[in-house]
Amino acid sequence: LIDCTTDPYLLIFVKINAMTTLETKLLWTAVLIVAVLIATGIARFLIRRFSVLRSLDANRRKVVHNLQLLAIYGLALVFAAIIWGVKLEQFTVFISSVLAVVGVAFFAQWSILSNLTASVILFFNHPMRIGDRIRIIDSDNNWTGVVEDISGFYLFMKTDDGQSITIPTNLVLQKGIELQPKPAEELSEEPEQLESD
Repeated sequence: LIDCTTDPYLLIFVKINAMTTLETKLLWTAVLIVAVLIATGIARFLIRRFSVLRSLDANRRKVVHNLQLLAIYGLALVFAAIIWGVKLEQFTVFISSVLAVVGVAFFAQWSILSNLTASVILFFNHPMRIGDRIRIIDSDNNWTGVVEDISGFYLFMKTDDGQSITIPTNLVLQKGIELQPKPAEELSEEPEQLESD
């Protein structure tokens, strides 16, 4: 026979086997909470690092971070339901009902979902940044100006003639965007600002 008091790993195994089902569920729930905290921290670090490497604005980073939190918490909810013994049939009925309601809501407001998706795509794949001078190529309007802000739903731009316009992010992806060089007076001001810092 093996003496459980001398082998710490065997002692842990014996203690886990002696736990009740409630204690086991609580233990796995605690492990899940720690895993969610670690996953959130890692994702926050990776998003921050990516946005610093690409010189992206904090507002754009916040939108992607919130979407990432939604995904992590959704997965955590699924795992918590599994841990606490929700029957698969009940769980699938619940999830399909929730997805049906969310699907109808997003179909009614499809622009919300498309704008959020466009914001994520702009965050990761578009070279346009705040402060860049752009031209939006459109058959109806031909706007040229400086990007002031990019939020989860809109791109805010100050045109050359002084207009402040707001464009939904899904339209930014649909229209052609041409990056323009900065005017000569703006380029001459930048070294002076750097020297004063």
